[in-house]
Amino acid sequence: MHEFSIAESILEAVRKELASHPGARPTRVGLRIGELAAVDVDSLGFCFESVVQGTEWEGLQLDAQVCPQRRICNGCGKEFAVVEYNASCPMCACGNTTLSSGDELDFDYLEVETGGTPAIEVKGAE
Repeated sequence: MHEFSIAESILEAVRKELASHPGARPTRVGLRIGELAAVDVDSLGFCFESVVQGTEWEGLQLDAQVCPQRRICNGCGKEFAVVEYNASCPMCACGNTTLSSGDELDFDYLEVETGGTPAIEVKGAE
């Protein structure tokens, strides 16, 4: 189950981001997970809860957004969402397409509280 190591990597990314926000407490971390990334989102959520349980970050919420597979047609240039594993272009029926999204596993954002103030969002945290 590689979801456990992914959960640990998420916490490491949170630690790194918090280094540039002294005194901040993380409340929510957002991920973008492509449907081709071979990550079971439910298993990742379970592993994430296990990793933060009993730590100072217990209660940190994981928000995982599943991103559909999208392709660009090399014939007509249109981008489209893949439906039922059909990678051919729905506009021109060309089978020569290139993956544009759907395999990502990205740290999207981190929400933090600072000194009891409402959560702020750090976009594109790495």
